[in-house]
Amino acid sequence: MILTEVLVQDEGKTLEFKENCRPSQKILQAVVAFANTAGGTLVLGVRDRTKEVVGLSDPLKEEERLANLFADNIRPMLIREIQILSWRDRELIVVTVPHMVGPYFVRTEGPEKGVYIRLGSTNRRAGPEIIAEIQRLAINTFFDEQPCTEVNSEAIDFRAASEFFAQVSLKLTHAKQHSLNLVINHGGREVPTRGAILLFGKNRRSLFPDAVIRCARFRGLDKSHFLDQAEIDEYLPRAVESAVAFVERHAAQASEIGRVRRKEIPEYPPPAIREAIINAIVHADYSIGGMNTNVAVYDDRIEISNPGLLPFGLTLEAALAGTSKLRNRVIGRVFRELKLIEQWGSGMGRMIAACTEAGLHPPRFEEMGTSFRVTLYSGKVATPAVPEWYRQLLKHLAEKHEISTRDAAQLWQISDRAARARLRKLVDQNVLAEIGTGPKDPKKVYVLKGK
Repeated sequence: MILTEVLVQDEGKTLEFKENCRPSQKILQAVVAFANTAGGTLVLGVRDRTKEVVGLSDPLKEEERLANLFADNIRPMLIREIQILSWRDRELIVVTVPHMVGPYFVRTEGPEKGVYIRLGSTNRRAGPEIIAEIQRLAINTFFDEQPCTEVNSEAIDFRAASEFFAQVSLKLTHAKQHSLNLVINHGGREVPTRGAILLFGKNRRSLFPDAVIRCARFRGLDKSHFLDQAEIDEYLPRAVESAVAFVERHAAQASEIGRVRRKEIPEYPPPAIREAIINAIVHADYSIGGMNTNVAVYDDRIEISNPGLLPFGLTLEAALAGTSKLRNRVIGRVFRELKLIEQWGSGMGRMIAACTEAGLHPPRFEEMGTSFRVTLYSGKVATPAVPEWYRQLLKHLAEKHEISTRDAAQLWQISDRAARARLRKLVDQNVLAEIGTGPKDPKKVYVLKGK
């Protein structure tokens, strides 16, 4: 592990800094949350608020204490790595926790109240729905594969479902219904799965009252005044088209005059809108009550959110790189059969590519509380002029990977004070990160953020 690469990062889903090993309960909660969510790294000897590297006075003693703490207080037994690493004259402890199939819990708090997950840079106690999802992951089953024993197969509109399949030249035979887990044999009778009800249920609201898409067009940049709204309660493949139509109806159109005719240019690239809506429907956590999939159109952006964070074991970085992990296997497979999904893991990349090609800012992907949100931005991206001093800085960092205030002053031929102010501004703009033992550390260096 290159420690400098860790120190320049901000705390988040897979990283936490602690000044020391106390209080021990907070340490246990962080490690349990990492194991249950997507893995992570705990660095001891760094102040979490200022990221000052203070080190540990007796790292060997702390290492032994941590090993005993984890062995005695985390259930089931957790595999983790504890390392002592040096940075300048400071000794740090780095605890690396892989994502493991749990649920893991803090022994003293018990299996019902001691399960934690990672939400952003915080550790949150998991509720019953989250614990149930982790338990399903442990036995490799999915919420939408579970039987709906309250009804029988007549609750599914197979005529409508067959029409969707016919549109892509496929037949929805009885054998295919079983192979897609739309229906399963349970207790000696044939029953639909939850996924089948969500996809093609005749009365789906009676079983899943929140499985609707709420769309709204707001005036301005916030939710103070809405101009239009719609509640989409349709079979999921049809819901995609209805949600896309709502957005296209309310998104502005620009005009481009050609030699022959005028061409209408959509404010947002249609592939990005479509991918965002499909992703929200396919990856929504339908086990969470009281939450809907939402589409909000503002003057400057579109926000599309769905219940549920990224599936456990998946980080945002991995998802952006194309790693795919389904939350709803039945819904996902049916959408793939209907050619609504082209390739697993390609959705985010297609959104980014569509926006970039249209000259727009790239979409923003974020986990918000217990939901996941995609934001598409309108407006062309202006390319600002890059000053020569900034080019010099990038060239220096490409070669040396870091720069001090004195080095920057010499590079730019300005005073130390002016160089420090310029570097500080880049830190505030989230371009650079500073690494040091404190505000007055004479050996403080600056590196590109996330590098």
